[in-house]
Amino acid sequence: MNVTEVSNEGLKRAYTIVVPATEIAAQKSKRLAALAKDIKIPGFRPGKVPASVVQQRYGQAVMGEVLEASVQEASGKVVADRNLRPAVQPKIELVNFADGADLEFRMDVEVLPDIPMPDFAGISLTRLKATPTEEDINKALENIQRRQATLEETEARPAQKGEVLVADFVGTIDGGAFQGGSGNDMPIEVGGQGFIPGFSEPLEGMSPGETRVVDVTFPPEYGAKDLAGKAAQFTITAKALKTYAKPALDDELAKKVGMDTMEKLREAVMLSMQNEYDQQSRMRVKRALLDALAERASFEVPEAMVESEFGTIWERVEADMKADKLDGDDAGKDEATLRADYRAIAERRIRLGLLLNEIGRTNNITVANDEISRAMYAEAQKYPGQEKMVLEFFQKNPGAIENLRSPIFEEKVVDFMLELAKVEEKVVTAEELAAV
Repeated sequence: MNVTEVSNEGLKRAYTIVVPATEIAAQKSKRLAALAKDIKIPGFRPGKVPASVVQQRYGQAVMGEVLEASVQEASGKVVADRNLRPAVQPKIELVNFADGADLEFRMDVEVLPDIPMPDFAGISLTRLKATPTEEDINKALENIQRRQATLEETEARPAQKGEVLVADFVGTIDGGAFQGGSGNDMPIEVGGQGFIPGFSEPLEGMSPGETRVVDVTFPPEYGAKDLAGKAAQFTITAKALKTYAKPALDDELAKKVGMDTMEKLREAVMLSMQNEYDQQSRMRVKRALLDALAERASFEVPEAMVESEFGTIWERVEADMKADKLDGDDAGKDEATLRADYRAIAERRIRLGLLLNEIGRTNNITVANDEISRAMYAEAQKYPGQEKMVLEFFQKNPGAIENLRSPIFEEKVVDFMLELAKVEEKVVTAEELAAV
């Protein structure tokens, strides 16, 4: 095999590779001979089919197999002999593959960069720490109490915000009724969400037996396009008033939500809130760590990886543009500016991803099989009744397992870096922790 390097610029390499015709012919003859022992052709005994007949029937197909195998073997040897670390699958271009001639092809490959390790001890971070207050816990218990409340009809009187009117209503647009615009015995929470803006708010102070006319405008993004943005008028007749009867904050309430006592429910609420705060804290210190790493990482990144990442991001951006759902920061930008911004984001993601992988590789950080198994079972638990199907899917799809491994690996690398960085802990309120 003859290998010539024809290009070496940045992370890009290119080689022309020539495999002698004699080697191709030998591999072809070997494959045809092995095939002749097993094939069955009418008129010939097994294993006695003449080579000329085997060549005539199977020569072209075998030649294709030999060429493909030779390209894979030769390109793999070039990668191994030169200690290349391809960033993506090498691109192969056949130059000459005529029968009886040398096999010649070109291999273009983009390699991973040399990645210098940052000084972890030089990274200073602040980990915010919040704990649930008694007031926070009491509010959470009141929310549970509210969710367990039942609606009970009360005496006829003016409705207050948060109470429920049972009512009939008829909606019209330009004096004509429209589909879905009418309802009977419908529970409407006064000032509550889930209705067209301006529909439930004017019902405050309304009593059973009273009729009111309410003017509203359907939002521009309303699901029914024939109604979106249009002005409508609803005639609403209240028939009954209901209020929420909240249960007492006692052991009976605790049992309704799966706890033995109110004390255990309070403890569970506290632990749940603490877990949420800890996750927020982790997210913030991790983001600060990645920002610090991004400032210290200046190595070149493979163009092909950036293009692939940018393509994935841009598909989502284009979908948001078509649906008119770009966020506030992007809404006023032209396409060229958006492309430049998101290409920079793609490059940052790839650079950080390569750096995290290199940190993990050089420090022997790995993901154990039992960690993957726990992640698989946790994912399966999200689909009650389909757990077996989900597990079988992972077993048959290595790529899906890699999607479980990657985030576990990343978190272990982050833990490793946080141990080496200078991390100061700061006690804050839950509001300060949640602030962006």
